[in-house]
Amino acid sequence: MTRSVVRMLAVATAALASAFGAYAAPAQESVIHYVTGESKYPFSPAVRAGNTVYLSGQIGAGASGGLGKDFETQAHLAMDNVMSAAKLAGMGPENIAKCTVMLADMKNWEAFNEIYRSYFKAGKFPARSAFGVTGLALGAALEVECIGYVTTPAVSR
Repeated sequence: MTRSVVRMLAVATAALASAFGAYAAPAQESVIHYVTGESKYPFSPAVRAGNTVYLSGQIGAGASGGLGKDFETQAHLAMDNVMSAAKLAGMGPENIAKCTVMLADMKNWEAFNEIYRSYFKAGKFPARSAFGVTGLALGAALEVECIGYVTTPAVSR
């Protein structure tokens, strides 16, 4: 190759690099958004990764932090806490796609099903797993965690 051809190729390469560099995709904002709430514990009530929202496990504790007096009260409190975390993340029950239920006593499975049904529209229940465990935080009778999906833009909170 002659020097003039090499020089033309170098100039063309530099021009292309410059042109495409100007069109490089802008740096993206983090796709993970941490939804904050009032908690003394080291976890977020919800974390959004893209359009998927992960709701932290919720136990049957009230605003004071104390557990409900019996299984039914704890189950309602746990589901209320799930719905509160969902709301913080911009979701409603219709956005919840999957729930995992951990029960300290599997004998409470049917009782939980009755309570759980009341939080969703009939025929619009999330996919769900339930299993027995030997221990939960604070000695809770159950814990419920869920995964949801949203299409609205994330809002930093």
